[in-house]
Amino acid sequence: MSRAETSSRAEGSSRTEEAPRIEEARRANPLWTLGLFRSELLTTFRRWRTLALLGVLAAVPVLVGVAVKIETGDGSTAGGPGGGGPAFISQITNNGLFLVFTALAATLPFFLPMAVGVVAGDALAGEANAGTLRYLLVAPAGRSRLLLTKYATVLVFCLAATLVVAVSTLAVGALLFPLGDLTTISGTRIGFGEGLVRALLIALVVAASLIGVAALGLFVSTLTNSGIAAMATTVGLLTTVQILDQIPQLSALHPYFFSHYWLSFADLMREPVHWEDLTRNLGLQALYAAVFGSAAWARFTAKDITA
Repeated sequence: MSRAETSSRAEGSSRTEEAPRIEEARRANPLWTLGLFRSELLTTFRRWRTLALLGVLAAVPVLVGVAVKIETGDGSTAGGPGGGGPAFISQITNNGLFLVFTALAATLPFFLPMAVGVVAGDALAGEANAGTLRYLLVAPAGRSRLLLTKYATVLVFCLAATLVVAVSTLAVGALLFPLGDLTTISGTRIGFGEGLVRALLIALVVAASLIGVAALGLFVSTLTNSGIAAMATTVGLLTTVQILDQIPQLSALHPYFFSHYWLSFADLMREPVHWEDLTRNLGLQALYAAVFGSAAWARFTAKDITA
């Protein structure tokens, strides 16, 4: 055997032995996890589907604001003669900040969870359908790390989607209606600055109210290799749960539905703040995240990845 062949084989053997060590180092390196998370964020928020969902969420407050402006153009009260309608809507003409609360109340039952369900349902099933899931695991990402990264990305989308609604609504409210001090549900007056802080807290609570939906969608995403099937199933489950939550005969089960305490964020506009339903909501979301997150991990770590 020539000296060149011997040298080539030795070099190849050295690289083969070094590869597992490089892979292990990358797995142990926190920067590799951050890089994977950053890559997932960029991939998710660059998709046309994600941008379209955010665009729809930004448009809903505009429609609500314009509708209220047209309805109150003759000096009448928003929501009809008695000032009825969704929470806070009768106060919008007095203070545009109430449009933020109204838009969040209008989008939380359907638009926000639907958008989160689409993103979460497609998280893993979409990768499998595109044939890229196996390559992500070879990266090496590791199944647990990839699952956590996917879930963290969906949670960031929950926050981004909620803030898009809040910021869009605040801009529309400032353009169409006056701003200033506002009256709480309890009848007390608070300054505009404190009102903004409460609006931010409400947006954060709404975003936190979606973590259960995110875990549910991620679990469904581990059950199929079809992104469309996962998205449709997640949205279907969301609709079913909310229908069941409106049936009086099932009132004993209502407190266990993840959507039951969604509108409890209105208690942040009381003086003093009522924390009971708010803590129940956050605790219920944490429970759903733990149950369906564990189910997603058990399914994904044992799943045969062929795509």
